[in-house]
Amino acid sequence: MQPLAHRLKDQLKARNQMLTAAFSEHKKKPEALLDDLCHSVDVALIELWHAMQLPGEASLIGVGGYGRGELFPYSDIDVLILLPSAPDQTLRVKLESLVQQLWDLGLEVGHSIRTIDECLSESEADITVQTSLLEARLICGGRKLFRSLREQYNAAMNPQAFFQAKILELRQRHVRYEDTSYSLEPNCKESPGGLRDLQVILWISKAAGLGNSWSELAARGLITGAEARQLRRIERAFKDIRIRLHILAKRREDRLVFDMQAPIAETFGFTATATRRSSEYLMQRYYWAAKVVTQLNTILLQNIEAQLFVSASQPHAINEDFNEINGFIEPRDQLLFEHRPSAILEVFLMLSRHPELKGMSAPTMRALWHARFKVDARFRRDPVNHALFLQILQEPQGITHALRGMNQMSILGRYIPSFRHIIGQMQHDLFHVYTVDQHILMVVRNLRRFTMPEHAHEYPFCSQLIANFGQHWILYLAALFHDIAKGRNGDHSILGVADAQRFCRAHHISKELTELVTFLVEHHLLMSQVAQKQDLSDPDVISGFARLVKDERHLTALYLLTVSDIRGTSPKVWNAWKGKLLEDLYHLTLRALGGEIPSPDRELKNRQAEALKNLRLYGLPENAHEEFWKQLDVVYFLRNDASDIAWQTRALCDRVNSSSPVVRCRTAPVGEGLQIAVYIQDQPDLFARICSYFDGKGFSILDAKIHTTHHGYALDTFVISASAFSKSYRDIISLVEHELTDVLSRANDLPAPSKGRLSRLSRNFPITPTIDLRPDERGNYYLLTVTANDR
Repeated sequence: MQPLAHRLKDQLKARNQMLTAAFSEHKKKPEALLDDLCHSVDVALIELWHAMQLPGEASLIGVGGYGRGELFPYSDIDVLILLPSAPDQTLRVKLESLVQQLWDLGLEVGHSIRTIDECLSESEADITVQTSLLEARLICGGRKLFRSLREQYNAAMNPQAFFQAKILELRQRHVRYEDTSYSLEPNCKESPGGLRDLQVILWISKAAGLGNSWSELAARGLITGAEARQLRRIERAFKDIRIRLHILAKRREDRLVFDMQAPIAETFGFTATATRRSSEYLMQRYYWAAKVVTQLNTILLQNIEAQLFVSASQPHAINEDFNEINGFIEPRDQLLFEHRPSAILEVFLMLSRHPELKGMSAPTMRALWHARFKVDARFRRDPVNHALFLQILQEPQGITHALRGMNQMSILGRYIPSFRHIIGQMQHDLFHVYTVDQHILMVVRNLRRFTMPEHAHEYPFCSQLIANFGQHWILYLAALFHDIAKGRNGDHSILGVADAQRFCRAHHISKELTELVTFLVEHHLLMSQVAQKQDLSDPDVISGFARLVKDERHLTALYLLTVSDIRGTSPKVWNAWKGKLLEDLYHLTLRALGGEIPSPDRELKNRQAEALKNLRLYGLPENAHEEFWKQLDVVYFLRNDASDIAWQTRALCDRVNSSSPVVRCRTAPVGEGLQIAVYIQDQPDLFARICSYFDGKGFSILDAKIHTTHHGYALDTFVISASAFSKSYRDIISLVEHELTDVLSRANDLPAPSKGRLSRLSRNFPITPTIDLRPDERGNYYLLTVTANDR
């Protein structure tokens, strides 16, 4: 038997290589390749099955994708060995040998050995098993037993229960992929809008007896002929991408990871231009296709649901143009959008005003999709439409859903043409994990959440500020335009101002509000840069920032937009340390705007007084701080919070002239992580030596402050992130204090920096390192900015 398995393995490998080579040379279409690969495995399995001399009534059945007749180059082979009754010991040994032979063929096999009763029992308990049996295909063996399985399976099928289970499964899968097809590394099979969404439709329709293909669904009236052709084209394109992923990766790979995007794009003939990478053209096409799948998927599911769950619900009037039926909005006249295009925006306004509605009915979505071309230059000039769009932004609820729905139905990009250019636009930078359009809508969502009482616990200060900020909608408008000019060969902040001005002028927005919008668009990155890259203890920094923002309203608007923008780039970018820096800058600037002239002397006295209060809580003698504080200058007190000063004073007041290093750690006062203070006689390369230790431990430094005392001691403090911590804080604190003290006690040479692991993004879309060195405003110091691949 072993020589047979080896011969079949060699034959199978040679044939599959020939087939994939023919595909790569554009001599074979995706469907043909999938069918031929499936047939190759069929031939090998049939020969092996007969060689094993298994009982004649037993059946070898393909299930899942293999049962469907589609086999991707490195996909699993799912088979069911169906028996008329439980196997005896002799048959069990034969079956174990068969399964081993299947693995010896070099196949990734998923197998099960069951009787019909066991199949039906497993199917009832597990929707995955029920789905795989839906596509069961006899490969060889007893036809009678297979037919009996099909008959009993079909008799047990409950289409309504199957529909509900698959919808739940679909929603859970979408949540796993953050409910978006616009992530920068989508899974072409599992992500929303991918191949799996198309398969769910066909599974449900097949279980309900409504059809096995797009053309059969069109014949049933569930979709139009044009929609069926569109779905067929997209399905073929996604299969094509998935095949190429498998071939290039030489393994099962369904994610369009950064490593694969450029090579895949080149196989399709996309080439880079002066402004865009080849991968960006591929991914934008992918996102547009995924969006269409999501739209048609929603329409089809509603139509199938209407067939399966007959409802006698009568329509109820919402207004003179729209009805509610079964919880969905539907125009009274199906040609409403054609006859009166303003209704295109009205339907989204109605959805915002009626949160009890589940969404649009399938006929409404179809009518809206076909009427999207009505949103043209004439539509954009109509004052009625201007008023409707601004009303949507000013609604007390449903704004994010309305904008996302408009984007999904290709209305938003037609109403704001510059928005259309950034739909599916990739962002290859250090922070963003979403396409530009999805990032923008995420920022709007974040701003909206500040206004909602149920989310007030997330960012209480932001919720407090926005509650006292009149005309919230102007912030949403600024968010829509803040990144709208990305990818245009220029400073997107400046280019976006022109787009925002045009929009505000066309919509007759007052000069005051227009100025606020354009200010936010032009300076949306400023507050983050000042907070994270400049010294907030420098009065000139605060005064300069206050002059730019002009007043409290501009400051509050910029703060709210900045927090929402950072949080909308990636779930991992925001942290409590950034939040504290921004909030500190806000309060310092607000005081400056209120007329308070920054006074280092007054601030020094305030910090020292507050630090002394904290010291009393530690139970130290009244004058315990004096010797230590004599060695510190004004800058130290201005750059450290009172709580930090008290903590460091407590740790060092009896070690002022210590001959050995002092390292003290505690949990960071703000957010997660550790705060570390190092006190040692100053020496060359000290800062590099400390950072080298953190680097070797895999700790990320969020904040560092360097200070030198009057008597030549270095007092350096750090905040390091907790992302790499696998132990308890107590253990980490003990470890760092012991190890770092030991490192600093030994005057060894600096170790070489660790190479680290570059992310896929950094490897495939590297950022050219830049170093910027310039004097500060007063010419006393130099400001050094380093930008590299991962920082």
